[in-house]
Amino acid sequence: MILDHLLGPFLDHGFLRRALVGCLALAVAAPPLGVFLVLRRMSLTADVLAHGILPGVAAAFLLAGLSVPAMAAGGLVAGLAVAVGAGALSRATGGREDASLAALYLVALAAGVAMVSWRGGAVELTNLLFGSALGVDDAALLLMAGAATITLPALALAWRPLVLECFDPGFAQAVGARGAWWHMGFLGLVVLNLLAAFQALGTLMAVGLMMLPAIAARHWARQVGGMVYASVGIAMLAAVAGLLLSFHADVPAGPAVVLAAGAAWAVSMVAGPVDGLLARLRRRHLEG
Repeated sequence: MILDHLLGPFLDHGFLRRALVGCLALAVAAPPLGVFLVLRRMSLTADVLAHGILPGVAAAFLLAGLSVPAMAAGGLVAGLAVAVGAGALSRATGGREDASLAALYLVALAAGVAMVSWRGGAVELTNLLFGSALGVDDAALLLMAGAATITLPALALAWRPLVLECFDPGFAQAVGARGAWWHMGFLGLVVLNLLAAFQALGTLMAVGLMMLPAIAARHWARQVGGMVYASVGIAMLAAVAGLLLSFHADVPAGPAVVLAAGAAWAVSMVAGPVDGLLARLRRRHLEG
Protein backbone atom coordinates (compact mmCIF):
# COMPACT_ATOMS: atom_id res chain seq x y z
CA MET A 1 0.00 0.00 0.00
CA ILE A 2 2.77 2.42 0.91
CA LEU A 3 4.71 1.60 -2.25
CA ASP A 4 1.56 2.15 -4.29
CA HIS A 5 1.24 5.64 -2.85
CA LEU A 6 4.93 6.42 -3.38
CA LEU A 7 5.60 4.82 -6.76
CA GLY A 8 2.13 4.42 -8.27
CA PRO A 9 1.63 8.07 -9.31
CA PHE A 10 4.95 8.16 -11.18
CA LEU A 11 4.40 4.78 -12.82
CA ASP A 12 0.84 5.56 -13.90
CA HIS A 13 1.11 9.17 -15.05
CA GLY A 14 3.55 10.43 -17.66
CA PHE A 15 3.13 14.09 -16.72
CA LEU A 16 4.31 13.30 -13.18
CA ARG A 17 7.38 11.51 -14.51
CA ARG A 18 8.22 14.52 -16.67
CA ALA A 19 7.77 16.86 -13.72
CA LEU A 20 9.98 14.60 -11.60
CA VAL A 21 12.78 14.54 -14.17
CA GLY A 22 12.67 18.33 -14.49
CA CYS A 23 12.63 18.94 -10.75
CA LEU A 24 15.49 16.48 -10.18
CA ALA A 25 17.56 18.30 -12.80
CA LEU A 26 16.91 21.53 -10.91
CA ALA A 27 17.71 19.83 -7.60
CA VAL A 28 21.14 18.75 -8.83
CA ALA A 29 22.28 22.13 -10.14
CA ALA A 30 20.54 24.91 -8.21
CA PRO A 31 21.19 24.09 -4.50
CA PRO A 32 25.03 24.16 -4.82
CA LEU A 33 24.69 27.72 -6.09
CA GLY A 34 22.45 28.42 -3.11
CA VAL A 35 25.16 27.15 -0.75
CA PHE A 36 27.61 29.72 -2.10
CA LEU A 37 24.96 32.45 -1.88
CA VAL A 38 24.45 31.56 1.79
CA LEU A 39 28.20 31.51 2.49
CA ARG A 40 28.63 34.88 0.78
CA ARG A 41 25.67 36.35 2.69
CA MET A 42 23.79 36.93 -0.55
CA SER A 43 20.75 34.78 0.19
CA LEU A 44 18.29 37.47 -0.89
CA THR A 45 20.16 38.13 -4.12
CA ALA A 46 18.66 35.01 -5.68
CA ASP A 47 15.16 36.26 -4.88
CA VAL A 48 15.97 39.63 -6.43
CA LEU A 49 17.30 38.00 -9.61
CA ALA A 50 14.28 35.68 -9.78
CA HIS A 51 12.01 38.70 -9.90
CA GLY A 52 14.43 40.57 -12.15
CA ILE A 53 13.96 38.08 -14.98
CA LEU A 54 10.21 38.73 -15.10
CA PRO A 55 10.27 41.78 -17.47
CA GLY A 56 12.35 39.84 -20.00
CA VAL A 57 10.04 36.84 -19.75
CA ALA A 58 7.01 39.13 -20.08
CA ALA A 59 8.47 40.94 -23.11
CA ALA A 60 9.14 37.61 -24.81
CA PHE A 61 5.60 36.51 -23.98
CA LEU A 62 4.20 39.63 -25.66
CA LEU A 63 6.26 38.96 -28.79
CA ALA A 64 6.18 35.18 -29.07
CA GLY A 65 3.52 33.90 -26.68
CA LEU A 66 4.27 31.04 -24.28
CA SER A 67 7.43 30.00 -26.12
CA VAL A 68 9.99 28.57 -23.71
CA PRO A 69 13.09 29.44 -25.83
CA ALA A 70 11.91 33.02 -26.32
CA MET A 71 11.00 33.52 -22.67
CA ALA A 72 14.30 31.96 -21.58
CA ALA A 73 16.26 34.31 -23.83
CA GLY A 74 14.31 37.34 -22.63
CA GLY A 75 14.65 36.35 -18.99
CA LEU A 76 18.39 35.76 -19.35
CA VAL A 77 18.91 39.26 -20.78
CA ALA A 78 16.77 40.84 -18.05
CA GLY A 79 18.39 38.87 -15.23
CA LEU A 80 21.92 39.71 -16.33
CA ALA A 81 20.90 43.35 -16.76
CA VAL A 82 19.67 43.46 -13.16
CA ALA A 83 22.83 41.73 -11.86
CA VAL A 84 25.19 44.01 -13.77
CA GLY A 85 23.05 47.12 -13.31
CA ALA A 86 22.96 46.86 -9.54
CA GLY A 87 26.75 46.75 -9.31
CA ALA A 88 27.15 49.58 -11.80
CA LEU A 89 24.64 51.79 -10.00
CA SER A 90 26.23 51.20 -6.60
CA ARG A 91 29.69 52.12 -7.94
CA ALA A 92 28.39 55.17 -9.81
CA THR A 93 26.35 56.57 -6.92
CA GLY A 94 28.39 55.34 -3.97
CA GLY A 95 25.37 53.54 -2.53
CA ARG A 96 25.05 49.97 -1.30
CA GLU A 97 24.61 47.23 -3.88
CA ASP A 98 21.79 45.60 -1.91
CA ALA A 99 19.81 48.86 -2.04
CA SER A 100 20.24 49.03 -5.82
CA LEU A 101 19.17 45.39 -6.12
CA ALA A 102 16.06 46.06 -4.03
CA ALA A 103 15.09 49.04 -6.19
CA LEU A 104 15.65 47.16 -9.45
CA TYR A 105 13.77 44.14 -8.11
CA LEU A 106 10.66 46.18 -7.25
CA VAL A 107 10.67 47.99 -10.59
CA ALA A 108 11.25 44.75 -12.51
CA LEU A 109 8.47 42.89 -10.70
CA ALA A 110 5.96 45.69 -11.25
CA ALA A 111 6.94 46.10 -14.90
CA GLY A 112 6.69 42.38 -15.59
CA VAL A 113 3.25 42.02 -13.99
CA ALA A 114 1.99 45.09 -15.86
CA MET A 115 3.28 43.79 -19.20
CA VAL A 116 1.72 40.35 -18.82
CA SER A 117 -1.57 41.82 -17.59
CA TRP A 118 -1.67 44.18 -20.56
CA ARG A 119 -1.79 41.47 -23.22
CA GLY A 120 -2.46 38.28 -21.29
CA GLY A 121 -5.06 37.06 -18.84
CA ALA A 122 -5.12 35.68 -15.34
CA VAL A 123 -4.06 32.21 -16.55
CA GLU A 124 -0.90 33.45 -18.26
CA LEU A 125 0.00 35.67 -15.30
CA THR A 126 -0.50 32.78 -12.87
CA ASN A 127 1.66 30.46 -14.98
CA LEU A 128 4.49 32.97 -15.16
CA LEU A 129 4.36 33.84 -11.45
CA PHE A 130 3.72 30.40 -9.98
CA GLY A 131 4.70 27.99 -12.75
CA SER A 132 3.15 24.72 -13.83
CA ALA A 133 5.35 21.80 -12.81
CA LEU A 134 2.83 19.28 -14.10
CA GLY A 135 2.73 20.98 -17.51
CA VAL A 136 6.46 20.79 -18.25
CA ASP A 137 7.02 20.18 -21.98
CA ASP A 138 10.03 19.01 -24.00
CA ALA A 139 11.46 22.51 -24.39
CA ALA A 140 11.28 23.13 -20.65
CA LEU A 141 12.91 19.77 -19.89
CA LEU A 142 15.73 20.56 -22.31
CA LEU A 143 16.22 23.93 -20.63
CA MET A 144 16.40 22.32 -17.17
CA ALA A 145 18.78 19.59 -18.34
CA GLY A 146 20.87 22.13 -20.25
CA ALA A 147 21.14 24.38 -17.22
CA ALA A 148 22.35 21.46 -15.09
CA THR A 149 24.80 20.38 -17.82
CA ILE A 150 26.32 23.87 -17.95
CA THR A 151 26.21 24.60 -14.22
CA LEU A 152 27.96 21.54 -12.81
CA PRO A 153 31.15 21.71 -14.92
CA ALA A 154 31.27 25.51 -14.56
CA LEU A 155 30.89 25.23 -10.79
CA ALA A 156 33.64 22.60 -10.66
CA LEU A 157 35.92 24.98 -12.59
CA ALA A 158 35.06 27.94 -10.34
CA TRP A 159 35.07 25.96 -7.08
CA ARG A 160 38.42 27.13 -5.69
CA PRO A 161 38.00 30.85 -6.53
CA LEU A 162 34.47 30.86 -5.11
CA VAL A 163 35.57 29.18 -1.87
CA LEU A 164 38.45 31.65 -1.54
CA GLU A 165 36.07 34.56 -2.08
CA CYS A 166 33.79 33.19 0.64
CA PHE A 167 36.38 32.64 3.36
CA ASP A 168 39.41 34.78 2.51
CA PRO A 169 38.68 37.48 -0.08
CA GLY A 170 41.88 39.32 0.85
CA PHE A 171 44.04 36.33 -0.04
CA ALA A 172 42.01 35.75 -3.20
CA GLN A 173 42.74 39.31 -4.28
CA ALA A 174 46.42 38.96 -3.38
CA VAL A 175 46.88 35.88 -5.57
CA GLY A 176 45.04 37.51 -8.48
CA ALA A 177 41.89 35.41 -8.40
CA ARG A 178 39.95 38.03 -10.44
CA GLY A 179 37.05 37.97 -8.03
CA ALA A 180 34.88 40.36 -10.04
CA TRP A 181 34.92 38.09 -13.10
CA TRP A 182 34.18 34.97 -11.07
CA HIS A 183 31.41 36.87 -9.27
CA MET A 184 29.72 37.86 -12.52
CA GLY A 185 30.07 34.35 -13.92
CA PHE A 186 28.56 32.97 -10.73
CA LEU A 187 25.60 35.37 -10.95
CA GLY A 188 25.16 34.30 -14.56
CA LEU A 189 24.80 30.68 -13.41
CA VAL A 190 22.27 31.77 -10.80
CA VAL A 191 20.20 33.56 -13.45
CA LEU A 192 20.42 30.53 -15.77
CA ASN A 193 19.10 28.18 -13.07
CA LEU A 194 16.32 30.56 -12.10
CA LEU A 195 15.28 30.64 -15.75
CA ALA A 196 15.30 26.85 -15.88
CA ALA A 197 13.10 26.74 -12.79
CA PHE A 198 10.51 29.35 -13.74
CA GLN A 199 8.58 27.04 -16.08
CA ALA A 200 7.99 24.56 -13.25
CA LEU A 201 7.95 26.82 -10.19
CA GLY A 202 7.25 30.30 -11.58
CA THR A 203 9.29 33.44 -11.11
CA LEU A 204 7.98 33.93 -7.57
CA MET A 205 8.99 30.45 -6.35
CA ALA A 206 11.92 29.54 -8.61
CA VAL A 207 14.29 30.53 -5.84
CA GLY A 208 12.72 28.10 -3.35
CA LEU A 209 14.43 24.95 -4.60
CA MET A 210 17.73 26.83 -4.77
CA MET A 211 17.81 28.45 -1.33
CA LEU A 212 15.78 26.36 1.13
CA PRO A 213 17.87 23.17 0.71
CA ALA A 214 21.04 25.28 0.87
CA ILE A 215 19.94 26.95 4.11
CA ALA A 216 18.97 23.57 5.56
CA ALA A 217 22.29 21.99 4.54
CA ARG A 218 24.31 24.12 6.96
CA HIS A 219 22.75 22.10 9.79
CA TRP A 220 24.09 18.80 8.37
CA ALA A 221 27.70 19.58 7.43
CA ARG A 222 30.51 21.97 8.29
CA GLN A 223 32.60 21.65 5.13
CA VAL A 224 31.52 23.30 1.88
CA GLY A 225 31.55 19.99 0.01
CA GLY A 226 29.39 18.32 2.63
CA MET A 227 26.94 21.22 2.52
CA VAL A 228 26.67 20.90 -1.26
CA TYR A 229 25.98 17.16 -1.07
CA ALA A 230 23.42 17.68 1.71
CA SER A 231 21.66 20.47 -0.20
CA VAL A 232 21.32 18.32 -3.33
CA GLY A 233 19.96 15.39 -1.31
CA ILE A 234 17.45 17.59 0.48
CA ALA A 235 16.34 19.18 -2.80
CA MET A 236 15.81 15.80 -4.44
CA LEU A 237 13.75 14.57 -1.50
CA ALA A 238 11.73 17.79 -1.58
CA ALA A 239 11.05 17.37 -5.30
CA VAL A 240 9.72 13.83 -4.84
CA ALA A 241 7.76 14.66 -1.69
CA GLY A 242 6.31 17.84 -3.18
CA LEU A 243 5.07 16.11 -6.33
CA LEU A 244 3.50 13.31 -4.27
CA LEU A 245 1.85 15.90 -2.02
CA SER A 246 0.54 17.70 -5.09
CA PHE A 247 -0.92 14.48 -6.51
CA HIS A 248 -2.51 13.10 -3.34
CA ALA A 249 -3.66 16.39 -1.76
CA ASP A 250 -4.65 18.11 -5.04
CA VAL A 251 -2.53 21.22 -4.46
CA PRO A 252 -0.39 23.09 -7.05
CA ALA A 253 2.87 21.27 -7.68
CA GLY A 254 5.24 24.25 -7.53
CA PRO A 255 4.14 25.47 -4.10
CA ALA A 256 4.03 21.85 -2.88
CA VAL A 257 7.69 21.32 -3.82
CA VAL A 258 8.72 24.55 -2.09
CA LEU A 259 6.66 23.63 0.99
CA ALA A 260 8.40 20.25 1.11
CA ALA A 261 11.76 22.03 0.97
CA GLY A 262 10.55 24.35 3.74
CA ALA A 263 9.57 21.35 5.86
CA ALA A 264 13.07 19.89 5.33
CA TRP A 265 14.57 23.20 6.48
CA ALA A 266 12.39 23.17 9.62
CA VAL A 267 13.43 19.59 10.45
CA SER A 268 17.07 20.47 9.83
CA MET A 269 16.86 23.54 12.03
CA VAL A 270 15.47 21.46 14.90
CA ALA A 271 17.26 18.11 14.51
CA GLY A 272 20.38 18.92 12.47
CA PRO A 273 23.65 17.91 14.16
CA VAL A 274 25.35 21.22 13.26
CA ASP A 275 23.86 24.05 15.32
CA GLY A 276 20.39 22.49 15.34
CA LEU A 277 18.17 23.39 18.28
CA LEU A 278 18.35 19.90 19.80
CA ALA A 279 22.12 19.76 19.33
CA ARG A 280 22.49 23.13 21.07
CA LEU A 281 20.31 22.02 23.97
CA ARG A 282 22.27 18.78 24.30
CA ARG A 283 25.57 20.66 24.30
CA ARG A 284 24.35 23.11 26.94
CA HIS A 285 23.15 20.20 29.06
CA LEU A 286 26.54 18.50 28.85
CA GLU A 287 28.39 21.72 29.61
CA GLY A 288 26.11 22.42 32.57
